[in-house]
Amino acid sequence: MTIVPAVAALWRYPVKSMQGEELNASDVTTAGLDGTCVTSDEAAIARRLSAALGRDVAFVAAAGPAAAPAMAEGYDVDSDDVLDFEMPAGTFFDCGPVHIVTTATLDRLRSLYPAGRFEPRRFRPNIIVATGPDAAGFAENEWVGRTVAVGGSVRLRVFKTTGRCVMTTLPQYDLPKDPGILRTAVRHNNAMVGVYAEVLAGGTIRRGDSVTLL
Repeated sequence: MTIVPAVAALWRYPVKSMQGEELNASDVTTAGLDGTCVTSDEAAIARRLSAALGRDVAFVAAAGPAAAPAMAEGYDVDSDDVLDFEMPAGTFFDCGPVHIVTTATLDRLRSLYPAGRFEPRRFRPNIIVATGPDAAGFAENEWVGRTVAVGGSVRLRVFKTTGRCVMTTLPQYDLPKDPGILRTAVRHNNAMVGVYAEVLAGGTIRRGDSVTLL
């Protein structure tokens, strides 16, 4: 067994492509980092969303078909392969219910492109693993096919590296638009940053929990 120091941070993303929330602890189920789920056909959905957001909101259907968003300048999609994956049943995850990124990977990207701000917000991981001083480069690439134990009970099977897209380059709050973020990942790690995992055994995980590769 190989012990990797600890969980450095936990994040949950209640709505796809919107800002996440940082957690000190979270339940983990086969559906990822657990929370309260609501569906569009619930009579009380407006009230529940308003309570969670702290202001009155309404949940309504779109007036008509929305146009596909334009790709950012400088990027072209010339293959459908970038969209060729299956979402887990009953979810809207890109590919897997848990997304992991190591500090070794973030540090490597920063060293390759010092002008870029390689912050977790750009990559939206659920679990950031603080790797030890001996780990270098894109450490989690080597985790594919292995089981990761987090804390005392959670077991995750890493099954795929995470391909990145133009979303990582877009501005958010104080982070500027920066095409160099994606270019660096493309040039040095085939556009991969992080890994996807499925949940073999659930439980509660906390910041500071040990991470062990089995």
